[in-house]
Amino acid sequence: MIFAQIFENINIGLVVLDRKMKVYKWNRWMEMNSGISNEEIVGKNIFEFFPNLNTEKFIRSCDTVFTFGSFSFFFQKQHGYLFPFKLSGFIDSRFEYMQQACTMGPLRDEKNEIKHLFIYVQDVTAVAIYETKLVEMNIMDSLTGVYNRRYLQSKIQEEFRRHKRYGRPFSIIMIDIDYFKKVNDQHGHLCGDYILKEVSSKISSITRVIDSLFRYGGEEFCCLLPETNLESALTIAERFRIAIMEMENHFEKKIIRVNISLGVAEMTKDMESPYVLLNKADAALYRAKNKGRNRTVAL
Repeated sequence: MIFAQIFENINIGLVVLDRKMKVYKWNRWMEMNSGISNEEIVGKNIFEFFPNLNTEKFIRSCDTVFTFGSFSFFFQKQHGYLFPFKLSGFIDSRFEYMQQACTMGPLRDEKNEIKHLFIYVQDVTAVAIYETKLVEMNIMDSLTGVYNRRYLQSKIQEEFRRHKRYGRPFSIIMIDIDYFKKVNDQHGHLCGDYILKEVSSKISSITRVIDSLFRYGGEEFCCLLPETNLESALTIAERFRIAIMEMENHFEKKIIRVNISLGVAEMTKDMESPYVLLNKADAALYRAKNKGRNRTVAL
């Protein structure tokens, strides 16, 4: 009786399955989070209710528990969840479903034979959200929400290695907001921050899924373009330039327009490091500024 009360009231999910994958026990926590009552599921095959569990890995884990009496662990970082339970109570959630840490183990009878296995399900969504935010804080620029320079150093090395290994095209765009100091001097730094956020947001909305935008420093940004040759990179850069030129930035009842200059470069076989590519794009940007700004230059 005491153990039954613990089983029903403990704040984790507890499921007991037999060798035929039929549900033998289903505690109240599982009822509340799944919306499936004990009466509905007990005696039924678990796969009827959760077809996502019917995988080679899950079945192999069950067989291992029944055969050897060992334990299996399903970590949130690897699997996310076993049971797709909808989230509730999380306003700022990065996940569609509850994140779970699960353990599977044997249950032995009086003869020490394994007739059932248990799965306990722990809700680790809050921890997963916190860890995700910590990662984002380390790689994201706090003002604009795009990636920061620290992460650029890691990402550009990754793309460089991929280019060297597979020979796929790879280009970058360096971007600078023209006369940004004048914006700060004339309208204040709050306005300058607003412009940085608007420009980065607009460029981000245009980039492809495979592209990555970074705040390089101050009013300068860098965009990595995998699988992109110089000609295509120029087309993308011009798309950025025109979009920013046409923007109306509303700040304190004023419309503030800005332009950007862009430098474009493509990785070539003779480049021994990704920073050669970065310097080449930076040189192209410098030339665009010297030529009168609000233009794209490729080298």
